[in-house]
Amino acid sequence: MTLFSLSAPKIFDGQTWHEERALLVEDGRVKSIVRTTDVPSGIAEIDLGHGMLVPGFVDLQVNGAGGVLFNEDRSVEGLRQLCAANFQFGTTALLPTLVTDTRAVTRTALDAGIAAHAQKVPGFIGLHIEGPHLSVARKGAHNPAFIRPMDEADLRALIAARPAMPALLTTVAVESVGPDQIARLAQAGVTVSLGHSDTGIAGAVTAFKAGASMVTHLFNAMSQLGNREPGLVGAALANGVWAGLIADGIHVDPATIGVALRAKKGPGKIFLVTDAMSPMGTDMTGFALNGRDIVRADGALRLADGTLAGADLTMIDALSYMHRTIGLDLDEALRMAALYPAQAIGLADTIGHLGSGAMASMVHLSDDLGVEGVWVEGEKAFG
Repeated sequence: MTLFSLSAPKIFDGQTWHEERALLVEDGRVKSIVRTTDVPSGIAEIDLGHGMLVPGFVDLQVNGAGGVLFNEDRSVEGLRQLCAANFQFGTTALLPTLVTDTRAVTRTALDAGIAAHAQKVPGFIGLHIEGPHLSVARKGAHNPAFIRPMDEADLRALIAARPAMPALLTTVAVESVGPDQIARLAQAGVTVSLGHSDTGIAGAVTAFKAGASMVTHLFNAMSQLGNREPGLVGAALANGVWAGLIADGIHVDPATIGVALRAKKGPGKIFLVTDAMSPMGTDMTGFALNGRDIVRADGALRLADGTLAGADLTMIDALSYMHRTIGLDLDEALRMAALYPAQAIGLADTIGHLGSGAMASMVHLSDDLGVEGVWVEGEKAFG
């Protein structure tokens, strides 16, 4: 048994702030938060001295990081490098994301995810399969040559892979995936998210009733809110589903973010995603996706025609943007980066917070929101 404590001026457990307390970690899990005077004698004590200790961030959409693009490197070692590259930015649990590709590529991606979980890759909690069952009309940077309707083999591959990893998320469009298919996926435990779709509100609500519980990168690559047709944006805000948000000031205007936060109907909340690509954590100026060049410049990633292709964003930057630019209370911004995404994929019993029994995955932030230390399941991973 390993037991140690971390103390800080402020500890946020995911719901409540605790001052001048210590967090006890036992065998990689949170044991409790106690008064510093109640820390058991004889154990290792780490006094962080300043700043705050908060739950590790949870990112449900990470296409690449550390020079690795999941579409191009679908190996366990590639996933290990991709996950580890996120730690320095406060993300301790993530879903590596496969962008629309061939059937063979999707198969090897699922196999890699299954193997990564079996080998206990730190930070890996499952996969996000974004496409290929999307709408060409709202393809964004996805290659239209690979977009197609879901067939029985596609559906069975996802259902078969689901028990072999903690979470499996797939983004689909109602134009390519029917309500009966959505229902079968949801019943099998696959999280179904609507995205890259030009559907009206009626089609979206039908999909929600069938079991879709999320919307991918709200406002981007979807039908917009209109006066007579609310579109997928309106459906996401008016219904109790979860919704990811790329908070970089480029994908969504800050005024629009504010409107969405005020309008969102629960219980599902808006949570933060990075939609990061391979340049995260590197000085890369470009890369290739499905044979097409993507340029990194001015805080964005774009195809030659200017189409946004993922985001040049980290989770700590997204959190800082929500707090400093949008004006959201820090505790709510922290929940958007940790608790809400964990809840959205059904893993909030163990990640996204620092309650008793949760994984001891946490971030030491300075008062100005700099990442100074990161622990993944009780092991120091950065700082």
